[in-house]
Amino acid sequence: MFKNRKEAAIELARALEIYKNEDPLILAIPRGGVEIGYYIAKELECKWSVIIARKLGYPGQPETAFGAIAEDRSLFFNPRIRSQLTQNMIEEIIYKEEREIKRRIQIYRKGGLFPEIRGRTIIITDDGIATGATLFAIIEMCKKAGADKIIVAAPVSGPEIPELLLDIVYDVVILETPENFYAVSQAYEYFENLGDKEVLGFIERSKFKKESLKLQKA
Repeated sequence: MFKNRKEAAIELARALEIYKNEDPLILAIPRGGVEIGYYIAKELECKWSVIIARKLGYPGQPETAFGAIAEDRSLFFNPRIRSQLTQNMIEEIIYKEEREIKRRIQIYRKGGLFPEIRGRTIIITDDGIATGATLFAIIEMCKKAGADKIIVAAPVSGPEIPELLLDIVYDVVILETPENFYAVSQAYEYFENLGDKEVLGFIERSKFKKESLKLQKA
């Protein structure tokens, strides 16, 4: 069990040291993944950004994902669950989640464009991987954008996740894969849900650090 996200991120950064010389770009999935991404980037002394995707929740059971959509409209569907829905139902849910994606882009990146990742080593990170739905959509987005190496990194996931991901990415770095995995929070002693305010706090701290470095060099 990790004490908190910071401790988990620092342990994860140690496991990712082998990629430090490749000047990787950390792509953090909001919201919990932003804290993880911030500390990994700090430890590896590399750049990071926020990448946004939303799971597509089953009507009446929003926690049950039948798929996910990334900010470039890359889609992932669970074929078993998707078959139980009509096309109209799917389109309505996609429309709703696209609105939330646009809102988050406006808040977290001030409406700015996604960073250039063509030819780069990319590390996608979150505070844990449950179904992996949003992750699959994000991986597809990064492939379309021409990433050279895609690495997925998280403190915890279900035991089946690493094998599934290794079929589609360069490397998977997951610290804990408990057999009886039922929720990301079980891996943490202290697990607080983050809101927009907390996400913006990590983004602003990162900007302040960059400005401080510029002043020192001047």
